[in-house]
Amino acid sequence: MGDADAADLEILLTNDDGIDSTGIRALHDALSAFADVTVVAPANDQSACGRSISHEVDVYDHELGFALDGTPADCVVAGLSALTPETVPDLVVAGCNEGANLGEYVLGRSGTISAAVEAAFFDVPAIATSMYVPVDGTPLSEVDLEPEDYAEAIRVTSYLAETALEAGVFDHAAYLNVNVPLADGEPAPVEITRPSKRYEMDAEREGDRIHMHDRVWESMDPETLPDPEGTDRRAVVEGRISVSPLTAPHSTNHHELLEELADGYHESRGIETDG
Repeated sequence: MGDADAADLEILLTNDDGIDSTGIRALHDALSAFADVTVVAPANDQSACGRSISHEVDVYDHELGFALDGTPADCVVAGLSALTPETVPDLVVAGCNEGANLGEYVLGRSGTISAAVEAAFFDVPAIATSMYVPVDGTPLSEVDLEPEDYAEAIRVTSYLAETALEAGVFDHAAYLNVNVPLADGEPAPVEITRPSKRYEMDAEREGDRIHMHDRVWESMDPETLPDPEGTDRRAVVEGRISVSPLTAPHSTNHHELLEELADGYHESRGIETDG
């Protein structure tokens, strides 16, 4: 996949905000300027669905491509298996998501990132692009964004889509998690980052209900941001574009202590092994 020519570039474009969202339209129009783009996206908002997969989904023709009554993972599986041209796409792009996807804890929760992870299992490189929107307590669903707000996301995603394959970036990364600030005049610089390790989920009970709280977003003040240099959260809050090169599937480490525990289990249960 690393030698794809931009003039012949085949891109599968999806998202988790739904096929009628402003972000996917903005990316579609930009990527179509230099690539053959096939859109396969959820018919409705599927935010925070992770890598949920369906056994069967309905598909509809849409002016941008295909809409599925399913998840972003469904869209990638269907797009790479049943809805794209005879040649497998060179690249999957997911986004642009309205709202950032920052930190290790969102990697399995975000539908946008999960689409990129799904592509990795097909051995297709992917870019997941999300936009950090400071909301000051306003629900993100009530924030009305215009196409021009996605200018920063369009610039960097287009650049990476055109250049990263030929540069060999995906010889070392399965996908790129890209987070951008809102467009604000001059283009923002890019920082290669690692996902923040911050995790501040908690819950409280109120009668027969449990209220879940994600308190990470309460500490996004640039003056007091607790995340160290080099993390995705710090880069975006300080106005830089965060690009985290990530791998999937996740690898495991051989663990000698677990081997000893396994041997102890065999011995305690009278199990004979060849080892």
